[in-house]
Amino acid sequence: MATVSFGRNLNPIPGLAGRGEVRHCRCPSITKPLLLRRRAISIRSGHGDIDLYNGRREECIRTPLRYSSDSLIAASQAHASLALPPRRSKVKICLFFCEEMRELAERVAMESDAIELRSINWRTFDDGFPNLFIPDADGIRGQHVSFLASFSSPRTIFEQVSIIYALPRLFVSSFTVVLPFFVTGSSERMEEEGDVATASTLARIFSNIPISRGGPSSLVIYDIHALQERFYFGDNVLPCFESGMPLLKNRLQKLPDSDNISIAFPDEGSWKRFHKQLQHYPVIVCTKVREGDQRFVRLKEGDPKGRHVVIVDDFVQSGGTLIECQKVLAAHGAAKISAYVTHGIFPNKTWQRFKYEDEDGPDKRMEYFWITDSCPLTVKDVKGVQPFEVLSLAGSIVDALQI
Repeated sequence: MATVSFGRNLNPIPGLAGRGEVRHCRCPSITKPLLLRRRAISIRSGHGDIDLYNGRREECIRTPLRYSSDSLIAASQAHASLALPPRRSKVKICLFFCEEMRELAERVAMESDAIELRSINWRTFDDGFPNLFIPDADGIRGQHVSFLASFSSPRTIFEQVSIIYALPRLFVSSFTVVLPFFVTGSSERMEEEGDVATASTLARIFSNIPISRGGPSSLVIYDIHALQERFYFGDNVLPCFESGMPLLKNRLQKLPDSDNISIAFPDEGSWKRFHKQLQHYPVIVCTKVREGDQRFVRLKEGDPKGRHVVIVDDFVQSGGTLIECQKVLAAHGAAKISAYVTHGIFPNKTWQRFKYEDEDGPDKRMEYFWITDSCPLTVKDVKGVQPFEVLSLAGSIVDALQI
């Protein structure tokens, strides 16, 4: 038979008991400790005294009250309900999207029943300017609304900004823009007077999104080029920086040689950006060396010999740096070489430089080339083409929308 007792450090409410004593009523209740100023109740048993609220053992004043086993079970259940917060139900979200992002939006909706896809009529006037219409605008009043955007094509930016500025004005409860790829992120600094840091310009555009009924709008971005770009945004928008690295780590764990993986960074910038997220893997760092008008990649630290080396960066355009890094790693004995970038831009179809050829060997071809679906035009081009494999952001976007 266990005994319920109260700790010495408790201060009863004046009038209920004097110092160092506890008054009991004829019908004790397991909820009585809630009348005390400091929440604490403990059970004395053969195993010692256990504080049900704080989970620690402490010296207690024994009381003559004895509870049945049914009462103890009820007390444990009451404690569990107090210790564990209730599971938060998922918020219903109306998700609008641009046409480029239709496939990703459908994937997002398949990931969660809380996502409801909504359409927009993307029309144009005869002069080419957008003629836009949001169907059932009254139906989203009081709803949580999101827009999945893609700025990979400059010609569609204006029409998307028009929608982004219109949606929060429709009396919605909250508004979130999901822009997986912040396209001007690499233009974040000036090297000489006259340079225009277009990353700041795009940030100002988002900083002026109208406030919804719930307050400032949110902006979800994946692997922005430099974290300090968060300071380009004003107070009217809440930037949320997510990463595709969890997708890569999950994929690496499924490889047959997952215990032989090393991570390579093509330069110090990518190392600073991602090394903490991949610190459980052996690290190899390359560096870019300028000799005259040419730039070369050199091995700075780490040993790739006999390893399956995965080159990691935030984005790729022509792929020249990745190819040079691949050659250096192969020359130092890497057994296999793969690559991961969150944003596969590949202008002018430069992804074709990485297609499988008849030649074999780590210096001639990539084992895998992972990208996410942040750049939808590239995803369509490389579908079914080796060594490319697309890791979808859909599940991560669902989680970000529920924050």
